[in-house]
Amino acid sequence: MQLFVNPALSDTLKTKVQQSLPADITVIFRYDLPEADQQNAFRSADFVLGNPPVAWFSDGTPQLTFWQLDSAGFDGFKAIHVQASIANMGDYFARPCAETMMAGILAVYRAIPELALLQRQSDWVGAPIRSRTTLLWQKQVVILGTGTIGQAVRQMMTGFGCLTKMLARTDPQADLHSAGELMAILPQTDIVVNCLPGTAAGFVSAEVIAAMKPGSLYANVGRGTTTDEPALIRALQSGQLGGAVLDVTAQEPLPADSPLWRLSNVLLTQHTGGGQPDEDGGKVDQFLRNLARFRAGQPLENAVELGRGY
Repeated sequence: MQLFVNPALSDTLKTKVQQSLPADITVIFRYDLPEADQQNAFRSADFVLGNPPVAWFSDGTPQLTFWQLDSAGFDGFKAIHVQASIANMGDYFARPCAETMMAGILAVYRAIPELALLQRQSDWVGAPIRSRTTLLWQKQVVILGTGTIGQAVRQMMTGFGCLTKMLARTDPQADLHSAGELMAILPQTDIVVNCLPGTAAGFVSAEVIAAMKPGSLYANVGRGTTTDEPALIRALQSGQLGGAVLDVTAQEPLPADSPLWRLSNVLLTQHTGGGQPDEDGGKVDQFLRNLARFRAGQPLENAVELGRGY
């Protein structure tokens, strides 16, 4: 049997994979092959680690039985049909993504980007900035999505005494289940944190943005396509929204001519939200655990269905 490893791993991790596999499994690392041979190696694999190009699936995957994605999101694969057990990284990225949102929100509230710029300019302003700072303490927060990232955000918000409500259409544990319910509370909401997957494209519409409380803060660590970006930019430019923390944008990398680069009330974290020490090592560890579970006939960690989006 054969394992195809899509991501470019360090030599240390490649050795770890090779030494950890059962004797009946051989491994092929994508970037050890000439480009012309990579897709054929993928098609002959029984197991896959990583996120290969979507186009590679067009010719089928006749051997594939287990596929470990190396991401939490998998919107680009939702139209693919494979006869294999599939798992994503689940909550592996939840805490770093949540911490990025918390750091960004606190930074905007406490004027950290402005202060950092003044520091680089050796310009002491001090006292006038104090009146422009805001407290996170006891803010009214709505979290869009009840997945692991949303749950981690909620947990962290409780440390600041925030009153949080979570929205999800099908989760019975959610506080809100529809756009209508969301619209009803937005005028009283200080912060909206978007943790939605790409299957919720366009959910944060111009109508939703217009209903948000004047001066409120919008944060997005889900997918950029879930937000009407032109409407968001207009709301930020006009001052209707007080600011935005964006880990994701509709197009990535963000085009150089996007107004988001130049808006002083926007903090762009450039899709770094899930970053953490030894990120690739954690992906390898989860793959090895799930491979053992798959071969033992046990349920996978973070099993997903591509078509459902979760």
